[in-house]
Amino acid sequence: MAGPLSHIRVIDLSRVLAAPWTGQNLADLGAEVIKIERPKTGDDSRAFGPPWLKDRDGKDTSESAYFACANRGKKSVTVNLSRPEGQEIVRKLAAGSDVLLENYKVGDLARYGLGYEDLGRINPRLVYCSVTGFGQTGPYAERPGYDFMIQGMAGLMSITGERDDLPGGGPQKAGIPIGDIITGMYASVAVCAALAHREKNGAGQHLDLALLDSLTAILSNQGGNYLATGVPPGRLGNAHPNIVPYQTFKTSDGDIILACGNDNLFRKFCEVAGCEALCADPRYATNNKRVENRAALTKLLTDIIAKRATRDWVEALEAAGVPNGPINNLEQVFQEPQAIARGLKLELDHPLAGRVSLIRSPMRFSATPLEHKTPPPTLGQHTEEVLRGVLGMSDEEIARLRVAGVI
Repeated sequence: MAGPLSHIRVIDLSRVLAAPWTGQNLADLGAEVIKIERPKTGDDSRAFGPPWLKDRDGKDTSESAYFACANRGKKSVTVNLSRPEGQEIVRKLAAGSDVLLENYKVGDLARYGLGYEDLGRINPRLVYCSVTGFGQTGPYAERPGYDFMIQGMAGLMSITGERDDLPGGGPQKAGIPIGDIITGMYASVAVCAALAHREKNGAGQHLDLALLDSLTAILSNQGGNYLATGVPPGRLGNAHPNIVPYQTFKTSDGDIILACGNDNLFRKFCEVAGCEALCADPRYATNNKRVENRAALTKLLTDIIAKRATRDWVEALEAAGVPNGPINNLEQVFQEPQAIARGLKLELDHPLAGRVSLIRSPMRFSATPLEHKTPPPTLGQHTEEVLRGVLGMSDEEIARLRVAGVI
């Protein structure tokens, strides 16, 4: 069977991005992921368009590209959780599942008898993963949390963007909802770790993942810089706080990234650029001195790099072993020979769009290779399949639930 989690069943009660990203990771790893959605409307992100997926004639479908980016490999089942019969369906599914994902407000599912304590009594082996803005505890626990506001609260925007004294200066969010995505990644790791723990003692547990915690955790070297000095770092645009030169520069016809991660690479760059004297200058000979004299060196390098074209720099620096690269737009990303060789663009058959293009999972396994076969589901596409095949319901029971608006 394909994928290391092909023996795992996941109930995904989440919507939009952070927890659905977790569910997609688990589906990529081979798990059977059953996505529970509201009848008629489904996951909120189904309405996050345009853009919409196109059909074979190039016309818009009802499926948003946003929803498609985080829900491949899943089965969609529509269930009205406000109805007792709908709650019972989820309980029965949870009883035979390994993992449950949810991103409701703290305490919301408990009102329906679907909290961790409720389902843990039914299935003590259940790994129950809750994803919220601020976690299950603390003074902000009941606040709603959205990626944009978390990027500000977690400090990311204080270190992202151009310096305030330069044109275009000021705080910037990341170009993607990085708080949602990194929380989904941490949740994926936590779920797999909890499943490994369950293999030893047979017990599931409650996982408490928060956007604020996760985005703060990835402050990495910038967080370390602050904790070591007590001085909050500021924005440096595309420059690195601890390494110089490690930033973008204008060429004669575009831009290039120069990443001299050590003194030897800086020396090699100077040889390519014909400015070997800089390596002998005590102000620039070592990285710590280059950081101290960042402004003066950056001005010198700006003038030097502006004299040659991007392609000339890329070829010369590549030949010398100096890390560098162009700044690609997304069209250029998928045209990169390496991206093509690695198959980063994935195409799957889709019931409405004909074919849907997605980004392949970066996880590669030698013994349990991943197989991408199932496209993002249409709303309720698998309701009858799951109710009949997993819960053993009859056609008459399913018809009754549909008429009653439960599914």
